[in-house]
Amino acid sequence: MKLLLTNIKELLQVREIAPTKLCGAQMKELPILKNAWVFIHKGVIKDFGTMDNIGPYKGFKTLNCSGKTVLPAWCDSHSHLVYAGNREQEFVDRINGLSYQEIAENGGGIVNSAKKLQETSEKDLFEQSAKRLKEVMRLGTGALEIKSGYGLTTEAELKMLRVAKKLASKYPITIKTTFLGAHAVPPEFKNNKEGYVDLICNEMLPKISEQKLADYMDVFCEEGYFSVSDMDRILSEGKKYKLIPKVHVNQFNSIGGIATAVKHKALSVDHLEVLTDEDLEALKNTETMPVALPSCSYFLSIPYTPGRKIIDAGLPLALATDYNPGSTPSGNMNFVVATACIKMRLTPEEAINAATINGAYAMGLSETHGSITKGKIANLIVTKKIPSYGYLPYAFGSNLIDCVILNGQEIK
Repeated sequence: MKLLLTNIKELLQVREIAPTKLCGAQMKELPILKNAWVFIHKGVIKDFGTMDNIGPYKGFKTLNCSGKTVLPAWCDSHSHLVYAGNREQEFVDRINGLSYQEIAENGGGIVNSAKKLQETSEKDLFEQSAKRLKEVMRLGTGALEIKSGYGLTTEAELKMLRVAKKLASKYPITIKTTFLGAHAVPPEFKNNKEGYVDLICNEMLPKISEQKLADYMDVFCEEGYFSVSDMDRILSEGKKYKLIPKVHVNQFNSIGGIATAVKHKALSVDHLEVLTDEDLEALKNTETMPVALPSCSYFLSIPYTPGRKIIDAGLPLALATDYNPGSTPSGNMNFVVATACIKMRLTPEEAINAATINGAYAMGLSETHGSITKGKIANLIVTKKIPSYGYLPYAFGSNLIDCVILNGQEIK
């Protein structure tokens, strides 16, 4: 299919040669074309420019974007979209004073989700997850990472990853899968965490590798979950299967996980709500992307990742949703971008860069996603008529999307 977008008020993130990531002061730069056009053919961005220099494109569908902003679709590099049921009772428990950790100690949290998922058929799990996926696509997400981690048995972890792979084959969105067996210690291993780590290393990893179900691997490195030494062992084992780390660290405590993740050449370190100067130093001059999850902080009422401090230290930063049933039951990247501006003091330019180019980097998609660049996949958001792109985070409660184009096709 050929598609021509014309009379675009602002075309954002226009780059002839796109960088793989943006760091520090680079994140304040957001290249824009005004009164622009974009030509799409066979799902790819073929050309773009300003309306006074439009090419001879005739005889196919044209979309008039007068008064509208067009930007790359969001790249959400951290989600748990495949899950069963919900945990609204725990939401009420937190309102009544219980902490996230206290709920987990009482049998709630990740273990609660794992029990529900184990009891849910693969067909039902796919249908629940597909409904969520279609919603995030309509909200402008064009690339999504999906983690396992709510299985906590070999078969349930495999089931989650199979569902994620099936979603990727059925819908026009790019999906990367991550194995997160080390998300929590299941009740049957309550007094034998080492035995569960053995199960991850000796049974889960080989089967996931054999069935080619995961692109990445993850560990929840946190007090009460998996220690730095646990993570070191699991990531070392994962290397044998060529699984690149993307890890949960520093959500509630700084326990040295970032330095160990960097040692293992992690593609990203995610959460970072608690961040020390030593952690910042460990990230400098590395290829590891810090990823903030502001809607998790919003929902749990915990500190926000110090994004301003990370960027001012010359580091890159990506934004993602953390979409999951317990701490972030939302996959709305528009809210994430707005919250990063409102609560983390990112500028609109920094937040958009973090949710596009840097989000793509955190999924290994720099060559194909995250910018308006010739040859990249045509994943675009077309807004409603708005004053400027700064209105996107400003009017955080409004749905400002007119249409979403994924792989060159308007989605419904």
